[in-house]
Amino acid sequence: MPQPKPTRTQTLADPTTLLAQYQTTRAHTEALAAPLSPEDQMIQSMPDASPTKWHLGHTTWFFETFVLCEHKKGHTPFDEAHKVLFNSYYNGVGEQYPRPKRGMMSRPPLERVMEWRQATDQAMEELLTQASQEQMKAIAPLVTLGIHHEQQHQELLLTDIKHGLWQNPTWPAMFNHDAPAPAAPTKDDTTNAWQTLPEGQYTIGHQGEGFAFDNEGPAHTVHLQAAQLATHPVTNHEWLQFMEDGGYNNALLWLSDGWAWRQQHGITTPLYWRKAEDGQWRHFTLRGDQPLPGAEPVTHISYYEADAYARWQGKRLPTEFEWEATRPKNVTNWEWTASAYAPYPGYQPSKGAVGEYNGKFMINQMVLKGKSGATAPNHSRPSYRNFFYPDARWQFTGLRLAQTPT
Repeated sequence: MPQPKPTRTQTLADPTTLLAQYQTTRAHTEALAAPLSPEDQMIQSMPDASPTKWHLGHTTWFFETFVLCEHKKGHTPFDEAHKVLFNSYYNGVGEQYPRPKRGMMSRPPLERVMEWRQATDQAMEELLTQASQEQMKAIAPLVTLGIHHEQQHQELLLTDIKHGLWQNPTWPAMFNHDAPAPAAPTKDDTTNAWQTLPEGQYTIGHQGEGFAFDNEGPAHTVHLQAAQLATHPVTNHEWLQFMEDGGYNNALLWLSDGWAWRQQHGITTPLYWRKAEDGQWRHFTLRGDQPLPGAEPVTHISYYEADAYARWQGKRLPTEFEWEATRPKNVTNWEWTASAYAPYPGYQPSKGAVGEYNGKFMINQMVLKGKSGATAPNHSRPSYRNFFYPDARWQFTGLRLAQTPT
């Protein structure tokens, strides 16, 4: 079986530290899923989303496939059927169960998946506590990659179940109303100012030690014209002004594909918004139905909507290079950029199966920068490149304006 390689040169953590990081990550995933019933964890509301149970299984499959089966002598897979059921898109590893049908997987039951997680965690602990220093050179980069991979799925778990629970007309809460809201942005003074980026040469991409995915490199120099980025993302209140001014009905503001998409799907608001009988705007959150907070950043909008809003303001979206060079503050959502998702100069995908992680998706998608309230702690960095198709809205996506100085 082709083995994944580390995405960048890394300073290897000692086994004790790495095991603690592994255990913390695994425990956090299970804590996120804990409020959900087995029935909740079966929901797949659309092909782009996956059931919570599948996320729990796939992240376990990753460690079993790439770490235990390759580096733990005598390890036996927990269940041969899991090799296909929980493989996402790794053709180099073998077959995959069709993504749009993951919600049909009533078997294995949730209890069996959790037993698998427990057995895998025990085997990982044995491996990391017994491995020699030489073995750790091969194991540590894979475990580190698996930890960051699971952190990505923690965010997907929340966005996917939010979309699933939204299908229920009662708008049920995942968390109690008095519990912290993982997706809630931080309120801030939203009086907009502009942060100037002088013309010049800038280094883009991951630099130095520490983990990064392969699509964050290699670091390279770009020449940027002078630009200004808004100090705050666009708020719900500002978005309401766009709506009240007929922004969703003005074809002149929209890209051709965006206008066709808006008409085909009848899009008139960001995802999860509704106008109540009393005329007040409300939105669906992981805590259920909530009043729409005007001062907080707008979220759950597509690239098409973000671009139309920027045109309405007489502004534009920043490129990913402008965003990274400026490193804006007050980031609470993944922010759309004007950059197509493409490889950096000199990019080489990692060898083996993990080379399928990013490189083969570098087509027809747009780059997002930043993080959201659902992003795992310490998972974001300026060089991080998220990417989605321009019509995607179920992620916590927003926007920040940019302009060229006059």
